[in-house]
Amino acid sequence: MSLGKRKPSSFYLANFLGKECILSGIMSVNGKKVLHMDRNPYYGGESASITPLEDLYKRFKIPGSPPESMGRGRDWNVDLIPKFLMANGQLVKMLLYTEVTRYLDFKVTEGSFVYKGGKIYKVPSTEAEALASSLMGLFEKRRFRKFLVYVANFDEKDPRTFEGIDPKKTTMRDVYKKFDLGQDVIDFTGHALALYRTDDYLDQPCYETINRIKLYSESLARYGKSPYLYPLYGLGELPQGFARLSAIYGGTYMLNKPIEEIIVQNGKVIGVKSEGEIARCKQLICDPSYVKDRVEKVGQVIRVICILSHPIKNTNDANSCQIIIPQNQVNRKSDIYVCMISFAHNVAAQGKYIAIVSTTVETKEPEKEIRPALELLEPIEQKFVSISDLLVPKDLGTESQIFISRTYDATTHFETTCDDIKNIYKRMTGSEFDFEEMKRKKNDIYGED
Repeated sequence: MSLGKRKPSSFYLANFLGKECILSGIMSVNGKKVLHMDRNPYYGGESASITPLEDLYKRFKIPGSPPESMGRGRDWNVDLIPKFLMANGQLVKMLLYTEVTRYLDFKVTEGSFVYKGGKIYKVPSTEAEALASSLMGLFEKRRFRKFLVYVANFDEKDPRTFEGIDPKKTTMRDVYKKFDLGQDVIDFTGHALALYRTDDYLDQPCYETINRIKLYSESLARYGKSPYLYPLYGLGELPQGFARLSAIYGGTYMLNKPIEEIIVQNGKVIGVKSEGEIARCKQLICDPSYVKDRVEKVGQVIRVICILSHPIKNTNDANSCQIIIPQNQVNRKSDIYVCMISFAHNVAAQGKYIAIVSTTVETKEPEKEIRPALELLEPIEQKFVSISDLLVPKDLGTESQIFISRTYDATTHFETTCDDIKNIYKRMTGSEFDFEEMKRKKNDIYGED
């Protein structure tokens, strides 16, 4: 079937942001007619990459111009909300199946580290690394190795691999007890391998956690250094890639387009008014900033962008890395994340590094909360601090047909973002998001590779 003969089955209107761009690309592949409108002059909304560096200074109201030591402003592409991609994770699958990978180049992140007792250690995630790690004593290493072997062999279709554990009933706390793992090992397993933000998972069935650790190990196995990938020139490349995909399938988009009103009739969205004109639609996807009366605040995230002239200490001079500070290590309820990238990714001037610290706000003094992370980064040349509200939709959007994304959380990976994308897809279409189905639809139009 040729591209020209496809009939649009519906009309969507998506306001640009990282998630909305991905959804518009997916909906275009699904045969929907898509119009994107964004009040900003750039792609990506709150998850944009800012260039030149002068614009970042203006955005954060830092007086004066960047010093000459920062190099050329145009050499900088600074992500406002940096996140790594899990090599075997959901977003990489979306990129591969839609072939958005043809617009992007990725680099493997050089290491994943975890904080313990004021120091950072490489996260062990293979048997060999576990045995060599200074995070654990000798006996603990053997027990952890046994646990990793169990996880690697675990197959939900083969009960013989369960070894007396019921994946749908046994809690993760009981699994840790079975392998006699100590608190420090539990901390880095739950937070640096399974990537949980809090300890709530301990009393839930172990099935989800085992699969998360498997995802980490499989992602790591793909490239060896770490399980994380990061696009050259920053994350701003991702929404642009999906916007191009949407354009191939007939999508239209407009940047710098102010949204004056979302028009609702009898409780359902019928269009959007911009500069006196009305664009009619049957469904609308947008981020919370466009519909403040339809979202509620559930917390806050603090992010601090730090410019450094050196790699982070004790990371083997890595050009990029992630550091997770488990909440137990610093007497908190939620983890602190550090995501570091550099000139090696074409996002900073030669010899410069960008480290972004983020966490969920728990007190009236958020900057004090992230001090353990900032101490790891010293000396810091320049800091850019932002505190943003965590907003979620008040309803599912099935009545109004206005589908609102959640604001980005503090994590430094895309798995929770992809969960939100799949959730919106299900609310809009009534069916689960299916990677294979998306691949088939693309092949119907382009033919097999």
